[in-house]
Amino acid sequence: MASNRPSLILGLESSCDESAASLVTSDRRILAHKLAGQEDAHRPFGGVVPEIAARAHVETLPGLVEAALAEAGVTLDDVDAIAATAGPGLIGGVLVGLVTAKGLALASGKPLVAVNHLEGHALSPMLTAPDLAFPYLLLLVSGGHCQLLRVEGVGQYRRLATTIDDAAGEAFDKTAKLLGLGYPGGPAVERAALGGDPQAIRFPRPLVGSAEPHFSFAGLKSAVLRAVEAGSHSTADIAASFQQAVVDCFLDRTQRALAASPGVTALVVAGGVAANQQVRGALTGLASAHGLPFVAPPLWLCTDNAAMIAWAGALRFEAGLIDGLDAPARARWPLDPEAEKARGAGVKA
Repeated sequence: MASNRPSLILGLESSCDESAASLVTSDRRILAHKLAGQEDAHRPFGGVVPEIAARAHVETLPGLVEAALAEAGVTLDDVDAIAATAGPGLIGGVLVGLVTAKGLALASGKPLVAVNHLEGHALSPMLTAPDLAFPYLLLLVSGGHCQLLRVEGVGQYRRLATTIDDAAGEAFDKTAKLLGLGYPGGPAVERAALGGDPQAIRFPRPLVGSAEPHFSFAGLKSAVLRAVEAGSHSTADIAASFQQAVVDCFLDRTQRALAASPGVTALVVAGGVAANQQVRGALTGLASAHGLPFVAPPLWLCTDNAAMIAWAGALRFEAGLIDGLDAPARARWPLDPEAEKARGAGVKA
């Protein structure tokens, strides 16, 4: 929307186990970001318990909003719109954040922007990379999603590939649990892999070399289980060999997507798994081989956060894409609803 000054957006995130509030301007200034994790609450269970997560969001989100406004030195009167994750995610948590945003919007008379959490990840690289231009090829890798998307504009996404079973982040978490590395699994596996031999075990690389464009990690998870049960390899070697298998899958599938998506300006990665340094290094090399810049958000912007929701909200707000107070919370919400359903993918399509 036209204005004489940059828009100021309050963003809320509560789709999984991170409660967060952030104030971001449309000219890429992060005025405040407050986040409360729940790792201690979920660690005994080896993963996120939806009911515990939702209760924690109820307890912490209002205080985070107050703290973010105070840190930025603004009030709700100064905010142009309120953005919140409306899905996909754990429905209880999504409801908490969206209802909170609706209440703030109603009380302040400000517009509501219902943000797709995946769009938050997809646009997050632009928050810190002002030269990044559409269209770009995005590898979106998080705990629940593994997709390749051609990002053509705000609200304009063409899905090139998705997982037909499990996401890479799920595979990292399961591997960490099998190896007794604790929660959260992704960073734990990455740390363990530093001391291991990535060639120690030749784990399968599902769909690598296939004409089918998609990802698959269920078979890799099963292979890790068998290796753990065999007891003939160290934890570090299993972690390193698993991580290398995931990286090889990323490279092969992304290489295929690049060939099928001419004219992109950059190779971009986002989502929680994008914080993995081996993944970043491998993709940097792939981008260079194709004469493309490689763009990744700072590590803190890779995991779930409210700054990316506020930023996506700012872009949608300025494009006139605002929502009514009847905007639904969604457990599933594909970025490209017109994409052909992948074999076996079900709700992850």
